[in-house]
Amino acid sequence: MSKKILIVDDEQKIVEICRDYLKAAFFDTVIASDGPSALAAVERENPDLIILDLMLPGMDGLDVCREVRREHSTPIIMLTARVEEADKLIGLELGADDYITKPFSPRELVTRVRTVLRRVTGNSPAEIIRVSDLTLDRNRYVAVMPEGEIALTPTEFEILATLASQPGRIFSRSQLLVAVRGVAFESYERAIDSHIRNLRRKLEPAEGDPKYIITVHGVGYKFAGR
Repeated sequence: MSKKILIVDDEQKIVEICRDYLKAAFFDTVIASDGPSALAAVERENPDLIILDLMLPGMDGLDVCREVRREHSTPIIMLTARVEEADKLIGLELGADDYITKPFSPRELVTRVRTVLRRVTGNSPAEIIRVSDLTLDRNRYVAVMPEGEIALTPTEFEILATLASQPGRIFSRSQLLVAVRGVAFESYERAIDSHIRNLRRKLEPAEGDPKYIITVHGVGYKFAGR
């Protein structure tokens, strides 16, 4: 069954290019040109992934991302014409799973879509990770703590599962990037810090006293349940 991709952009040419390349790669597509119609399409169409432009009329992509994340864990790839790193990091902190800077290669976009979806719907056998009071089901992308299920984005889940699969092992940012993207790019390494901050907000019982994800200064991160 084809995966459904919601394309949200007000530039008709960009929409046409994304649509044509995704259709050629056997994806179904749904189009929205502004924030409100994007949110309506998310509820109506239940897409498997959202390609979301940062600059939209009326309601920008960051606000759309924020609203989607209130109710859904649908993977989001942000498109941005801005070069400021802060804009990209804000998007990641709001729950975006990846971003691409315009102008971009349509083939790269298709590759990114496939990579993000593979993290969510991979064909690997069921794998349960139990460490401390945390349980992770890598087949269903579900994280459970004593208080109940924790809502994580696909990227957050992959980072947490990578760390929790080997408690005590220190992972550099580039190693975590390879784990979640399949390749490391120096320009993306600060994105890992954004995802770690999101994970800590969702997991840690007390701010400033991490129980699960420990920073190893100058190196990276490790999982250390206690």
